[in-house]
Amino acid sequence: MTVTALPFAPTGQPSTPPVTGPADVTYEPAPSGAPADAPRVFAAINSVMRDAMPVGKNQTNNQQNYKFRGIDDVMSAMAGPLRAHGVFILPSIASHKAERRGEKMTHVVIRMRYRIYGPAGDCLIADVPGEASDFADKATNKAQSAALKYLLFTLFMLPVDGRSIDDGDRHHPETPPEHRAERQEQQRRQQQRAPRQNQQPSRGQRPASGPRSQPEQPRRDFKAEAENATSEEQFTAVRAAAVEAGAPAEYLATLDAIADGKRADTRAPQQSRPARPAPSPDATITEAQTGAAAEEALRLAASRAGFQTLDADFERAHGRTIGQSDPATLHAFRSMIERAAQ
Repeated sequence: MTVTALPFAPTGQPSTPPVTGPADVTYEPAPSGAPADAPRVFAAINSVMRDAMPVGKNQTNNQQNYKFRGIDDVMSAMAGPLRAHGVFILPSIASHKAERRGEKMTHVVIRMRYRIYGPAGDCLIADVPGEASDFADKATNKAQSAALKYLLFTLFMLPVDGRSIDDGDRHHPETPPEHRAERQEQQRRQQQRAPRQNQQPSRGQRPASGPRSQPEQPRRDFKAEAENATSEEQFTAVRAAAVEAGAPAEYLATLDAIADGKRADTRAPQQSRPARPAPSPDATITEAQTGAAAEEALRLAASRAGFQTLDADFERAHGRTIGQSDPATLHAFRSMIERAAQ
């Protein structure tokens, strides 16, 4: 974000034309007739910074398992201070570039131009870049959200936790009246989320595994288990355990190569026969098992490519959920993601 502040327009004198520079208009003085005692935009921004409340990482990306600060939380934290000090932001798109990646993905790079107005009518202008990808028509929306979030963070130096507030606020936690309702709403949301996190049921009545219990368990040799697996079901269980243990993508690819080799060995005797015999029970791969393997491969490819909205993008593209789709559709969508990420 590039912001260049120029001197205030002298009070009591007619306003001067907007100051221009070699790049962009960065400051527009107050219009003629503006009250002399009205705070200029720079002073108003400083007042907003003093009243801004912290924004924590309250949102969770379940697919890639990390927390982040959402644009909704940032806007909720800034709405009260901006209204209290007469500051508003007018956005516009200064530049927009979209390109297709793969068959259905759209990648967008934009440059947003924000005009921050103060109570006197003077204006500070800032340009902020934004970038996003989407399988439907939401790439521009995502890029705009990212640009706005980082404008608010960097322009107003929005605190990210309680330690960022001045010492006086720490020792006197009384919240200004205009922020009490917003802070109470944030506390209510956190209290509602806490019971859900404590009451998460374990899958198959098994105790939930976590980072604390992992060091106590002996290290498993997943490669040896994959080589000794005699059925597709056993290999699927071994691979799922490796994913849960945090195995890297290269290690999972090695397990997949072992499984592919065992499948090829199973199919080789059948290819030499003129008639197709009924497969043995151990070599049979049920449709459910194939679908589970295809879904797991799709989610792994999406995680490598950094796609955070896989389920929503898939449902918009195909009109049904991942669990309702056949393995061929899942493999095609995975291939599209891998090509787009190259």
